[in-house]
Amino acid sequence: MPDTSSPHPPSAPVILGNEPGSFPHSVLAERHPAIIRQVREAFPYGPAQHRALDALLASCTKGVVEPLPADAHDRARWEAWGMAEYAGRSWYDIPWLWSESYFYRQLLDAVGYFGAGPWQGIDPFRPFKLAELDSPETDEELAALDALSADDQDRALLHGSLWGNRADLGFRLSATAAGAPDTAPGLVADDSETLWSLLPQAGAGTLCLIADNAGRELVPDLLLIAHLLERGRIGRAVLHIKPYPYYVSDATTADVLDALRRLTGARGAAAEYGRILWSAMADGRLGLRAHPFSAGPLPYADMPGDLRAELATAALTVVKGDLNYRRLVGDRLWEPTTSFADVTAHFPGPVAALRTLKSDVITGLAPDTEAALVAAEGQRWRTGGTHALIQVRT
Repeated sequence: MPDTSSPHPPSAPVILGNEPGSFPHSVLAERHPAIIRQVREAFPYGPAQHRALDALLASCTKGVVEPLPADAHDRARWEAWGMAEYAGRSWYDIPWLWSESYFYRQLLDAVGYFGAGPWQGIDPFRPFKLAELDSPETDEELAALDALSADDQDRALLHGSLWGNRADLGFRLSATAAGAPDTAPGLVADDSETLWSLLPQAGAGTLCLIADNAGRELVPDLLLIAHLLERGRIGRAVLHIKPYPYYVSDATTADVLDALRRLTGARGAAAEYGRILWSAMADGRLGLRAHPFSAGPLPYADMPGDLRAELATAALTVVKGDLNYRRLVGDRLWEPTTSFADVTAHFPGPVAALRTLKSDVITGLAPDTEAALVAAEGQRWRTGGTHALIQVRT
């Protein structure tokens, strides 16, 4: 079961999906069935997969959580993660983070990803990932690298990684004077100066980057790593990815390789960054890590000892994306002004969150910032993907 010992015990309710009209409820009731339909149509699956997908659809919309079969390769792991507690209960009445994670585990099982047979290891989300990676928008974003001056690169590449599939905006931000109040109007918190202070000009430490999405979000993450290696601001990087396809677009080893090939096959600065990354992987300066906990249903406060020990040695761990932010601070209904430092005190070393806001969870906001956002947008600012943050705890 999760470790609940923490110097900062939870003080906000865990988010569930059982409130009609809430964002989590819409994910469970609408997004998950839509994903099942899209996956069903993405490949010519046979009758067995169709039956399993139909059963999952019925279960996750109107049924209860079913335990994994006794012979499932990862049953013991999911038991340790709380399966016995949640089996037999409605998907809506258990922690939303757990419910979502288990949905993707069951979806992979339904299409034969884990079982012996011709569909074993076939990523059901791959067509969507490749379509995004091969899009003209990716070409435009890579071409924008050629226009960056040396002075612009730090800031532009950080913002490219921050905004993910709005990376074109990130690169264009470099054209605006640094420090001007309108350089990033969607940024609700900005600890970027503290982040850079942890990555000095002559850095020999390790950067851990816990990746989020593949495709057009992973590319700017890789560009940032290449830039930091090439500039000597880190000695080594470890990219933490998912051990299997997860949350539709989360990055796996295959997605990293696809992104690297996309870079090395490009032109200009993008191709040079691709060569830097390829060489760094070959000589060990860039490593990949696919820890099972990366696809787990628990917050990082409950990470296992081996992963905790790894991250404790990093000069900085960068946590990318909305889901990883939820896992970092705990998927709870915090007051937005709750201290980010307090809710991340469990983390074993310096940590930075780069996140576009796409769910309700938020901490570390100044009171006047929250008031201005609510006055302008109600609560839509939390989930619309039009705001972002850079938060650091040293």
